[in-house]
Amino acid sequence: MSRVEENLSTLGESLPVASKPVANYLGCKRSGNTLYVSGRGSQIRGEVGTDLSVAEAQIAAKGALLDILAIIRDEIGNLDKVVSVEKLVGFVRSAPAITEQPKVIDGASDLLVALFGEDGRHARTATGVAQLPFGAAVQLDLILRMAEERQPDQVYGRLRLGADDQRQRIFVVWQARICPRGEYAQRDPC
Repeated sequence: MSRVEENLSTLGESLPVASKPVANYLGCKRSGNTLYVSGRGSQIRGEVGTDLSVAEAQIAAKGALLDILAIIRDEIGNLDKVVSVEKLVGFVRSAPAITEQPKVIDGASDLLVALFGEDGRHARTATGVAQLPFGAAVQLDLILRMAEERQPDQVYGRLRLGADDQRQRIFVVWQARICPRGEYAQRDPC
């Protein structure tokens, strides 16, 4: 169990079974060290200010985040690979008079900080909308920074020995480079 899931358990919560995309898109897409997580609507349905209170909508935001974290875990295997939460975007299905969308999305933001600590603090957007897919009360998406993945089979090195004149010690300088042909060699084959 990851450190993040242990924190979640301490809060009396658990991750649900990850849901599959409902249309032609990916749940997550990685580019370098950035993981883009597709929008996920809450299981709680209704309009804030008409069908739901702000407090109930905060619970919907928290639930949507738990669904997203389950999708992320299925994608990357371990939530501890998340280095930081970069951005949270939240949409709140709101009655025209409601202006408390930031307070609603705090349901998700507070949980991110509780789970990831300072690394869970993020940039954020909270927007009120007239409708969301399937009548969801809240929809969230995330941008995360991931730990670097190393690919040792694509890396080779060249050792260079030198003498430190002042201390008469030998030191080793390791130069790692990616070889376009993926070969290991003593000489530079690239």
